[in-house]
Amino acid sequence: MATTDSKTQYDLNYAKEKLKRIPLDVKKEKYEQIKQAADRSGESVNGYIKKAIDLRMENE
Repeated sequence: MATTDSKTQYDLNYAKEKLKRIPLDVKKEKYEQIKQAADRSGESVNGYIKKAIDLRMENE
């Protein structure tokens, strides 16, 4: 199923208006550890990191 031009434009506009990117650099070994932990949890790396941030913020 191909993405239409209007859907692509909508997605780009949504991201520009609603999202803020946070660049995160980690060593390759650390990324592999994070990836393995996310896989064990059945989550994406992105979702795993977001959940870890949320938990940290709740506990502080």
